[in-house]
Amino acid sequence: MKKVTKKKAKTIKPGGVDEYIAKWPKEIQTKLSDIRAAIRSVAADAIETMSYFDMPGYSYEGYAYNGMFVWFSFKAPFVRLHVRPKALIRHKKDLAGLAKTKAIVSFLPESPVPKALVKKLVIASLKDMESMADVTKK
Repeated sequence: MKKVTKKKAKTIKPGGVDEYIAKWPKEIQTKLSDIRAAIRSVAADAIETMSYFDMPGYSYEGYAYNGMFVWFSFKAPFVRLHVRPKALIRHKKDLAGLAKTKAIVSFLPESPVPKALVKKLVIASLKDMESMADVTKK
């Protein structure tokens, strides 16, 4: 019988976000920095790292998916916010007119970053992560 081993989660290492932002054109750097600031304003103590998706991400230790709950990126022509899918479902009305997928909302670089919306989505993604932990503990 083959031994089944539990795969160990990757260790989250802080850093690399400044370098990620710096590699893009100035106007994109500004938008990425705006999203970063909005995330940090509601999750100031989260670990900021370059995730295994090679994009900036934020985590808290002790949760599923290495505690990752939000990421941001640039993929032309969009500056993108990646959250847990339920966050977008909960705020469907707020996302009208924006390009989105199951877990990504995209902003055009020529428009201001809707910081209030980013904060709402980050908080919703955090709550989803925490509620998943509550379910698994029961």
